[in-house]
Amino acid sequence: MKSRPNAGERGMAMVIALLALTVLSMLGLVLMMSLNTESRLTSQNLVSATALNVAEAGIAEATSRISAGDIDLGSNPRATALIFNANAGSVPTVGVDSTALATAQPAGAWLAYSRSTKGPEVLTVAFKTDAQRTLIYKYDSTLNPPVQTVSGMPIYQITSTGVSGNARRRIVTEVMQQPVITNIKGAITAGIGIGKFNGNAWACGYNHRADTPDGTGDKGRTGNGGCNEDPSINHWEVGSGDLTGLWSTGTINSGGASTDAGSPAEASNQPGFYAGPWEALGMTQAGFFQWIGSPITTIPTAPNGVYYVDDNSTTQDHTWIGSAGGGSGSGMLYVDGDLTINSNFNYRGLVYIEGDLKLNGTAWILGGLIVRGNTDIKINGGCTVLYSADAIKQNIAKSKGQFVTLSWREL
Repeated sequence: MKSRPNAGERGMAMVIALLALTVLSMLGLVLMMSLNTESRLTSQNLVSATALNVAEAGIAEATSRISAGDIDLGSNPRATALIFNANAGSVPTVGVDSTALATAQPAGAWLAYSRSTKGPEVLTVAFKTDAQRTLIYKYDSTLNPPVQTVSGMPIYQITSTGVSGNARRRIVTEVMQQPVITNIKGAITAGIGIGKFNGNAWACGYNHRADTPDGTGDKGRTGNGGCNEDPSINHWEVGSGDLTGLWSTGTINSGGASTDAGSPAEASNQPGFYAGPWEALGMTQAGFFQWIGSPITTIPTAPNGVYYVDDNSTTQDHTWIGSAGGGSGSGMLYVDGDLTINSNFNYRGLVYIEGDLKLNGTAWILGGLIVRGNTDIKINGGCTVLYSADAIKQNIAKSKGQFVTLSWREL
């Protein structure tokens, strides 16, 4: 015969059952809270990651606008470009050293990496400078340290703030455009003899800074502090990387008040002219033509960028630059034919001519001039050609240089 539990035992079993149920309920509640927390964290992480991706998209627009020429800070250390999430014509008014641009994003699909009004979250492009914003920092891998203020590619500082939901990610990145590798022989390099170097023409092979002012030249247009054979007294000269003023595979016939300077001043009857412009830029022939793109028939009024000019005529080409009113350009100009440069034309970068050259009037070039030549090279008047490695590299890189990230940080 089974014994029956007494009343106390039946009460204890009920208490234990209730405690177990309470514990299980609490465990379930904790598990639900944990799942909710994990879900919220996952959602927040996703939103935060999206905000970071949006900020990176802002960096991409800024670099593409630099490459397209929409952003050109010149040589002003205080220059700033502000890209607003606004329609063209609706951007805010900004200060004297600033440029306001509308976003290039498609209408109705703007990512939130900028704002429509002024403030700290506007997509911003500026130079990396010293604390006083008087000197632009540059990157030159041949120097130690490579970041300095003398030579190399200018360093851009881009600030972008991405927003997604309640998440904000602000990043600052420092970038530069990858320079081309140059192999320049002189301020003026000729594949035949230079038949005439007359008038007040001036060719200087001393290496000049990229921000040398227009018209600078000891014998050129204005004579305002140009070439001097003692670089220490000319602050527009780098002080290193100097070349000859005139380099030719033939003879050089100078006359009048024309002057050349450099290290040495001139070099005639030299071997080793380029097989083509690709050798001047450290490229292969196929790589060069892929890089420079399809030819155009005429030179633009303001040739800013990299241009390949060839009219494919059956007769000898004749391409003219400049006018009585002057003009300006920058980058690289490759002319498959003859070229005549007239009047007050300013150019920063590299000009490579397959045919003959007539350089007249008061044309001014900072960078380099290379002429293969067929029959004749004539340089007259008060024209000035100043060699500048940085002017060549920087102005070509503006439209063709790939961006390299030097630093990245999140604020």
